[in-house]
Amino acid sequence: MSSLEDRLQDHEDAAKILLARMRAAAKGRGEHRLRGTPKGTSLAGDPRSTSSDKQKRAAASGSRSADRRDPNLLGGVVDGLIKTRGWSSPVAVGSVVARWEQLVGTAIAEHCKPEKFENGVVEVICDSSAWATNLKLMQPQLMDVFNRELGPGIVTGLSIRGPQAPSWKKGLYSVRGRGPRDTYG
Repeated sequence: MSSLEDRLQDHEDAAKILLARMRAAAKGRGEHRLRGTPKGTSLAGDPRSTSSDKQKRAAASGSRSADRRDPNLLGGVVDGLIKTRGWSSPVAVGSVVARWEQLVGTAIAEHCKPEKFENGVVEVICDSSAWATNLKLMQPQLMDVFNRELGPGIVTGLSIRGPQAPSWKKGLYSVRGRGPRDTYG
């Protein structure tokens, strides 16, 4: 039993020695220990006391008042950071491309892909001219979805293109005319 007590005593001594080293290193850097809680900080006093009217009303209604030191959800923290830094517009622009399938639906996303996003205009490439025409007809509904999901003014327009046919123009000179016919039936 005494060997266990000796080992515990050694661990306590090691912790004390390590704490003394850390304090000496901090003192060497010019840092000093606070001997009490500074006034005007969130650590001064009992943070859960019901001294203010707001906290009294929250206690009377049965809800628990939030403390600034309580953990927050990551999404709320990131949203607050985006708002305070003024990043809402660039984040919304990136989310158009990242959330394309969620915004327009799986059927449209299979046939139409966003190519780029510049000056509020999303350039969309469709794999057939029929899908491009269909998407042009659906443009007002898509703009409503973008305004509702991303916020107004983020997406100001859609530039919709069908597939690009190969060019039959070869060389420096070409003859004007209708070009090859009956190729795409």
